[in-house]
Amino acid sequence: MAQTTVKEIIKEEPSFTRLTDLAAERLGGKVLYATDDFFAEKENLIKPGRGIFISDKYTDRGKWMDGWESRRKRTPGHDWAVIQLAASGSIKGFDIDTNFFLGNHPPFASVEAAVLSDTHTITDWDSADIAWKEILPKSALDPGSRNFFDCPNPERFTHLRLHIYPDGGVARFRVYGEVVKDWNKVSPNEEIDLAAAIHGGQAIACNDMFFSSMGNLIMPGRGVNMGDGWETKRNRTPGNRDWVILRLAHPGSIRRIVVDTCHFKGNYPDRCSIEVCNSRNDQDVLKGDVSWRSILPESKLAAHHEHEFKAEITDTSPCTHVRLNIFPDGGVSRLRLYGFKSV
Repeated sequence: MAQTTVKEIIKEEPSFTRLTDLAAERLGGKVLYATDDFFAEKENLIKPGRGIFISDKYTDRGKWMDGWESRRKRTPGHDWAVIQLAASGSIKGFDIDTNFFLGNHPPFASVEAAVLSDTHTITDWDSADIAWKEILPKSALDPGSRNFFDCPNPERFTHLRLHIYPDGGVARFRVYGEVVKDWNKVSPNEEIDLAAAIHGGQAIACNDMFFSSMGNLIMPGRGVNMGDGWETKRNRTPGNRDWVILRLAHPGSIRRIVVDTCHFKGNYPDRCSIEVCNSRNDQDVLKGDVSWRSILPESKLAAHHEHEFKAEITDTSPCTHVRLNIFPDGGVSRLRLYGFKSV
């Protein structure tokens, strides 16, 4: 196995958790295989949240657990699962969460990665024909904890193999990184959501996300409930403006905007506006060393509604970053920025 340098396990939530969870089920990730999921299904690994515990809930196989749990191994070896990332990407870190797994967590875990183009014909995930590369060496896990591992890797991967030693349960497996999309395959004439997380868009800053995360804005589909959006706290300051900044997946020209307040009924923003800028990096944007220009003037919003703006767009020149302003506060479920990539 290739030698990998990994920093000591981090006990506080690290900065890489603000990146995209490349394995998330809601983004399109899949758990393709597990050596054993006798007690709890492998698919739970990539579901939202940290998992729940219901004290008196049992199945015909034993205690119900919200995670992936294998039976107690009585033979040599260990258990592992194969995860297909929602989009190919470069990995920055992991969260191997053993929430509620206390007397049944695995003491150690490791992670391998590979680039696979077609998995439909694979019948043996342990075959020597698959070029698995170790990117997280065997590392200790704490019970009932989010186990963070800083593991930056510049390579592009499509699939991961999570090993647990020798057996036990993991509630969730988060794979934080950046989407690597082949933009050469996207025609300059193809309309695409330039902000979508699945294409590489990223929410990089906001002034408030008291109730729910800014990253929800660019997830696929419509929000499933009020928690699946970006919502700020109530602000009583006259003339208040809340804002969120997105880095587009690729520089481009925005031609159609959708602001969706799905599920936000008594707490939707009264109005919104959108500004854009051009910058080579996020740091200049975050420091304010950029010139913002308006592309959507203040526009009225309604409760629980998809608002489409097209004729209202005042500037279609290429940009790299977008700032959504809401007045005075509230919640937005999704923001879609359809347009064309810059050549």
